[in-house]
Amino acid sequence: MKKLYIVMLLLIFSQLSAQSVTSDEQLMRTREKEQAEKKRMFAVNPNTQNYDVKYHKIELTVNPANYHVAGKVTTRFIPSETLTQIVFDLSHQLTVSSVKQGTQTAVFSQANNQLTIQLPQSVASGTEGTVEITYSGAPPSASEAFTVSTHAGTPVMWTLSEPFGARDWWPCKQDLNDKIENLDFYITAPATYTSVANGLEISQTTNTGGTKTTHFQHNYPIPAYLVAFAVTNYQVFQQLGGTAPNNFPIVNYFYPENFNTAKDQVAVTLPIMNLFEDLFETYPFHEEKYGHAQFGWGGGMEHTTVSFMGGFSRSLIAHELAHHWFGNKVTCGTWKDIWLNEGFAEYMSGLVVEHIDGQTAFVSWKNGKNQSITSQNGGNLYLTDAQAEDSGRIFSGRITYDKGSMVVHMLRYVLGDTDFYQGMKNYLADPQIAYGYAVTTQLKQHLETASGKNLTEFFNDWVYGQGFPTYTAGVSILGNQQAKITLSQTTSHNSVSFFEMPVRIKLVGNNGQSETVTLNHTQNNQEFIVDLPFDIINEVIIDPDKDIISKNNTSTLAVTEFQKNANAISLVPNPASDEVRIVATEGVTVSQMDLYDVNGKQIAHSLANPYAVSHLSAGIYTLAITTNKGVFHKKMIKR
Repeated sequence: MKKLYIVMLLLIFSQLSAQSVTSDEQLMRTREKEQAEKKRMFAVNPNTQNYDVKYHKIELTVNPANYHVAGKVTTRFIPSETLTQIVFDLSHQLTVSSVKQGTQTAVFSQANNQLTIQLPQSVASGTEGTVEITYSGAPPSASEAFTVSTHAGTPVMWTLSEPFGARDWWPCKQDLNDKIENLDFYITAPATYTSVANGLEISQTTNTGGTKTTHFQHNYPIPAYLVAFAVTNYQVFQQLGGTAPNNFPIVNYFYPENFNTAKDQVAVTLPIMNLFEDLFETYPFHEEKYGHAQFGWGGGMEHTTVSFMGGFSRSLIAHELAHHWFGNKVTCGTWKDIWLNEGFAEYMSGLVVEHIDGQTAFVSWKNGKNQSITSQNGGNLYLTDAQAEDSGRIFSGRITYDKGSMVVHMLRYVLGDTDFYQGMKNYLADPQIAYGYAVTTQLKQHLETASGKNLTEFFNDWVYGQGFPTYTAGVSILGNQQAKITLSQTTSHNSVSFFEMPVRIKLVGNNGQSETVTLNHTQNNQEFIVDLPFDIINEVIIDPDKDIISKNNTSTLAVTEFQKNANAISLVPNPASDEVRIVATEGVTVSQMDLYDVNGKQIAHSLANPYAVSHLSAGIYTLAITTNKGVFHKKMIKR
């Protein structure tokens, strides 16, 4: 979506992983805020909710040198009740000259950005009706949904309708509950220019009078805000994307003065496309195309099948391409659920950092997001009704993009890669939401089904609640290669009293030795006793890989006298082949056992004692054993 970067910053940021919110990134967010403040408050028009749009034929005549549009839009629709009138969203600054239903002329009126048509023939519920609307004028400019500008002295025209601007330049149904099933787009412009729009280019027809009509056809469901076109003296560069048999063209429309540089920059689109297809699924619009169209705005917009781009940094290419899974195929069902679009797209740009640049760069990427998020203490990810009518809040860089992306990462962190990616594949493939709309609860349901975990607490804390934890770890060396960790937290906002999370603690010994343990933190001042491969601890690092949104974490390290409870728990036998038994000394009562793999993912809960291990793969595991003396973490080797 409207990922706003100054163009020069895009070129810089493509080479860097931000370790903090830099002055450049702050400049980007200032620009984002300025743009968002120009948007109007918006609520769904209740008068458009009694019909389902099936098809639009959009015929426009434009000249990028003139701020003007002349159009004819033919709409097929199916009403949910018998209609004697139909309402479209359309700016009253545009003048409708005629409306027809078939060959019959219809009476109409315009007011308050609404076109009301009295149908000459009523349309019964469940049957198809058609209207043809002819209009023209200079669209309103406040939302910048319709723009003319220049590049290197050449006129250029583009549209960008998100969130509420589609009605500024064409009659539509502007909401988040009805996708257009099919679209034909005819753009007539001076013949010296090249036009681009959603879908496949079907034909170019040269007209008398020095104009050319370009026909695009889009046969995937699309919301009104993603319908777009642009016109200028584009130079076209094509690539081939995807994997056989699902190859598809990637069609790039560049300003001629930027062609050579942009052609080199978009080469990275191919490995990014391959990565996203490997992690999630085949590019959702592979039967048509993907592509980029350069425009004069300081950022990018993921118009379906052709992202409009202010520059071609790797991060922006990744973000806008990612939207074709999260935002375009599955679209947020309300603006309150905008993080389903933006959080996932921004996280997928982070996945590019992880898979191309490596783990160190990915940790830096996460750290940069965390510093942005924790620069203020509050911020709910799922919006309130009032926030969902304020585009500045909808597109908050700190919350919607940064917190959204880190909440997606924390879901992956909590669930593990296998369950997370399977849950996301199921979400994208769900016939109830694929090429339609989804809300937050549907995402939660798919991840719970894939993982078997209850995520209510997680969503209450991180999606509906506000703030973040500050962790404090007190580490005591017990001797005999054991340590006790007392973990507590404070929270930055009163909407969440405690964040239940698995917390990784890295304990560093001599000569570069280290041991990372995962502690299931469910209450304050919780005690954990862990085994170590060394006796001396020199450093304690909380959340070493920056997996959790947190700030100002601290630790203390103390050496204590050997405590009787340090060896209160043992595993017999260890290594084990068939079963392992927990042996406790007198006075120690075991209440629960949980099993974790070497990556800290919980793979079994509430185990019996003894516990059969024959089904486990050979390797190293950790048993978290909850007792009346604390939680003991014991390494278990499966033969």
